[in-house]
Amino acid sequence: MPRHSTPFLYVGLMSGTSADAIDAALVQFEGNTTTIVSTYNLPLPDSVRHEVHSLALSGHDEIDRIRKLDTVIASLSSEAVNNLCIQSNTPKQAINAIGSHGQTIRHYPPSPTQNGYSLQVGDPNLIAEQTGITTIADFRRRDLAAGGQGAPLAPAFHNAVFHSAHEDRFIVNIGGVSNITHLPRSAKPIGFDTGPGNNLMDSWFNKHCGGSFDTDGNWAQTGIADEDLLAQLNRHSFLHLPPPKSTGREAFNLPWLEQQLIQLGKSLTPQDVQASLLVFTAQNITKDIESIDPSQRASVFICGGGAHNNALMNTLSDQLRPRELKTTGALGILPDWVEAAAFAWLAKQTQAAASGNLPAVTGARHPAILGGIYLA
Repeated sequence: MPRHSTPFLYVGLMSGTSADAIDAALVQFEGNTTTIVSTYNLPLPDSVRHEVHSLALSGHDEIDRIRKLDTVIASLSSEAVNNLCIQSNTPKQAINAIGSHGQTIRHYPPSPTQNGYSLQVGDPNLIAEQTGITTIADFRRRDLAAGGQGAPLAPAFHNAVFHSAHEDRFIVNIGGVSNITHLPRSAKPIGFDTGPGNNLMDSWFNKHCGGSFDTDGNWAQTGIADEDLLAQLNRHSFLHLPPPKSTGREAFNLPWLEQQLIQLGKSLTPQDVQASLLVFTAQNITKDIESIDPSQRASVFICGGGAHNNALMNTLSDQLRPRELKTTGALGILPDWVEAAAFAWLAKQTQAAASGNLPAVTGARHPAILGGIYLA
């Protein structure tokens, strides 16, 4: 008789650089099949998002503010999980564990002159207590301890679920920061952060229009990208580092952008700046893809919030031709849920005492079992 693998249920929690919401995905793993069973999106209050962004840079009374945010993010994470279970009619005892990324407030990768660190808030003790489900968290610091960057971690998941024996693929996540994973048919995967994704566009739009993001890139399309500004932005040292590399809001933020505009020494409309930021994001994704795949053979699949920015997707499609551009929906996981599903997978790896990092991606000395387990 054929042997059937046991299905396992995990919840993945993700709140990215943009800090706009907590994404919760109920994921079933059965053999080599990964299935999104149900999803829940909990928007973060403006006050919480503002505090997350504020803590990305040094400021007043940080320890107390971090302590309070640690509790707030944990409680909101618990709310997302509890609502997900109710919505999907899933008994909590059926869920093996929660994989919680937490909310990053600082990410400083190691350099030749100093050790790196990565700090996430969202107390897993509280999540385990408030949900009654074993919670696995703090995934990044073990990779850092092994000499890695602690990021990006999603490429290991991309390799596990999106690798094809028939075609070379790129998985491009455009969240607040953009990162790419190259999945060649017959070689080891590589991946790294390319630079800003949505975070600069979102911050600039919020400053001038008051909203959280530029829907479909409509505002950007009313401007014209400025070549001088693009040249200025592209001087950022991160963009010229070889991988492995990772970055965040600490390096690319609104004060940095405003300083670049001052140094530019010319007047641009806010719309022209937004158009330039959109092209800036697309250019750096394209540049890194072309450096890895000059033969232009690989298909490109987009995930993350950037997949909903039609202007950005059209710009990327133009720049990446003749490569085929799709979203990860074509591979079975809608673009909004890839990152949350990745942390469900990482929780499964940790519970199975299996590695969750790719040393070729993070720069770690060896594969490592990531995260700590907080029993319910």
